[in-house]
Amino acid sequence: MVLNMIAAIVDRDRAPDMSALLDSHKSPLVLTMLARGTATSEALDLYGLEAKEKSLLVTFAGGEQTRQIIRSAKRRLFIDVPGNGIMMAIPIKSAGGARTLAYITGGAAMDGGAPELKFDHELIIAVINEGHTDPVMDAARSAGAAGGTVLHAKGTGGKLSEKFLGVSLADEKELIMIVARSAEKAAIMRAITAECGPGTPAGAVTFSLPLSAVAGLRAFDEEKED
Repeated sequence: MVLNMIAAIVDRDRAPDMSALLDSHKSPLVLTMLARGTATSEALDLYGLEAKEKSLLVTFAGGEQTRQIIRSAKRRLFIDVPGNGIMMAIPIKSAGGARTLAYITGGAAMDGGAPELKFDHELIIAVINEGHTDPVMDAARSAGAAGGTVLHAKGTGGKLSEKFLGVSLADEKELIMIVARSAEKAAIMRAITAECGPGTPAGAVTFSLPLSAVAGLRAFDEEKED
């Protein structure tokens, strides 16, 4: 069975258009979250970006529907043109029962077979203490990251977990999402951990997720290949 969580990061004023596109593919569940960008002025120039206020939209789809959604996003919203956002597909290993699966997919038949295990890109997620985005992104960029997207979060850890490795899990948090080539992922995560990991003011905890499809990184990939 192939099932993906599709995530799209766009400028906030483009979120209604992306939501409408997902609705046109009969996505039964679309979640929209407020976010902000971390790009430097150089990266903003490279991608043709202006606004840093972003929206993160999330939905779920099988393999073929994922391809259709990304294809529509390229044709209708030009998601693969610099400055128009990023769309990615994150493979899901399992769902919480048949009813959950039917709900998040709208009852659509799932693709048979196993998902592709070779991933060209990965999504790095860093959970950090609020207010430390800049040093974390500086560390990430030193290892090749182009930019990231930030979500605000609230830790809910108990008193015991607050003392684990000196990281307080019950404070205000920020969650940084960075899309990177698989070959560069380890170096970026090492740089973040070395400069801003547990025991530092940022207290960054990082992990990565594989991406089965990515759209919107064409300019970055072309620059890397030059």
